[in-house]
Parts: sequence; C-alpha cells; structure tokens
Amino acid sequence: MIRWVVVIFLAVIVFSSLLPWLEKLGIGRLPGDLRFKLFGRVFSLPFASTILISLVVFLLARFL
Repeated sequence: MIRWVVVIFLAVIVFSSLLPWLEKLGIGRLPGDLRFKLFGRVFSLPFASTILISLVVFLLARFL
C-alpha cells in the first residue's frame, strides 16, 4: 500500500512539472485534476491524470 502512495506522489511531481506540455495532449484537464490560483501563482494537482497514467503503465508492465 505504501509503495503505491510513493509511486503516485512521485508521479504527481513529474506530471506537475510536465503539465504545460501534457496539456496539449489533454492530460491535466480531466475531472479530478485540481488547479487553483494562490497569491498570483497557478498551482496544478493532476490527481486523475496521474491515476490514469499509473494504471496504464501498470497494465503495460503486467502484460509485457
């Protein structure tokens, strides 16, 4: 269980840094992805996109 929490946390960090590029593909704008503005800065937390991509990677690793 703790391993999945760490994997999802690391994926959130990676996807947050790559979000401007990934938004062109539609990732980061799914329902469940949070975006808020605080002190003039936009923060994104792509939870739904992270779970979706983690699931795809898990399925690919499972069947390969």
